[in-house]
Amino acid sequence: MRKLLLTGFEPFLDYTVNPTMKIVEALDEKIIGNYQVVGKIMPVDFNSSGEFLLKFIKEENPDAVISLGLAAGRYKITPERIALNVKDGDVDNQGNKPVDEPIRQEGEAAYMSTLPVRKMVDHLLTNGLPAEISNTAGAYLCNNVMYEGLHYAKHNNPTLKTGFIHIPASHELAIQHGRIPSWSHEDLVKGIQICIEVLDEA
Repeated sequence: MRKLLLTGFEPFLDYTVNPTMKIVEALDEKIIGNYQVVGKIMPVDFNSSGEFLLKFIKEENPDAVISLGLAAGRYKITPERIALNVKDGDVDNQGNKPVDEPIRQEGEAAYMSTLPVRKMVDHLLTNGLPAEISNTAGAYLCNNVMYEGLHYAKHNNPTLKTGFIHIPASHELAIQHGRIPSWSHEDLVKGIQICIEVLDEA
């Protein structure tokens, strides 16, 4: 049995609910396909989120890492293709607001996801769930975490599959915010389960 590290984020900005947190809690300790899921919740903090991810990887020694993030306004599940070596965007939960800062001073400009993102999208669509590959994870915490995972894998464990998936808002969050598209919690969980099931496919 292989091990999957699945991470989500705590609530942030004016989002008092983070559906990624609830997905991770729902799937923690579950067996999906060939993987035992280990769920962890990440802080929304530019200065420590990468350190938390690397700490979890070293503690759990997973065969794959999938990090989840909320993309309020998107209406599809969107596996990310690329992570950029830049920190930018809105203020985090600790008040940090970097502008055009590198994540790793000597790091590569970008890393491509090592997850089977095309297969994930294909299987989501086959199962009736809207999905597409995204070519930008932004420059906020989601991109930050994705980059740190890929940087670690390249330099320490090249066989480790790692990457990032953005999800739409949940109905609960959309009710709070009004005009944003949303999915049911059940469909969000189902979508991530499908993504995990195809991890070993080329």
